[in-house]
Amino acid sequence: MSPESEAEINRRHAEKMRKRKAARDKILATKTEERGLIIVHTGKGKGKSTAAFGLAMRCIGHDMRVGLVQFVKGVWESGERRVFDAFPELVTMRTMGEGFTWDTQDRARDIAAARRAWEMLKELMADESYRLVIADELNIVLRYGYLPLDEVIEALKNKRADLHVVVTGRNAKPELIEIADLVTEMTMVKHPFRSGVKAQVGVEF
Repeated sequence: MSPESEAEINRRHAEKMRKRKAARDKILATKTEERGLIIVHTGKGKGKSTAAFGLAMRCIGHDMRVGLVQFVKGVWESGERRVFDAFPELVTMRTMGEGFTWDTQDRARDIAAARRAWEMLKELMADESYRLVIADELNIVLRYGYLPLDEVIEALKNKRADLHVVVTGRNAKPELIEIADLVTEMTMVKHPFRSGVKAQVGVEF
């Protein structure tokens, strides 16, 4: 039996792609709803906040206003801050945390900081000029019980219909996953920190 000619291989490939496109178009035709989403980025792998910031930049590209509240991370110079500062009319960034809990070592102070950040997030969510609001590391404060979970879930369930909300951080609560429209779990396969490599400019911050 002679091997297939390049032309025959190309013909079969084109036919396969034609059928795939037809099936895809049929599926897409049924997707007609447009609304704001609750998006959760969780898991032990790197990239949760990075993915959220990527969405923020995508919104900037569409002239959509973005509100960003950082619940845990303290104020330090980062690449994303420099980018967002270049778009003051489109991005409101509020770093409300005072560092990780193992740095502060003060539960009452952490709870107070979480409450201030939550009140700011609610303000941004209520402002109709924002299309995307990011609650960076909200999962961390929920894990430690610094905010009432029921209060957070209720506010997210009752958000404006056209508002996208992204929540990041490890150990997302099952109740949050339940109400979310999109949940992505970052899985760590390998990390340079375990090999003695410190946080790198442009990769971690």
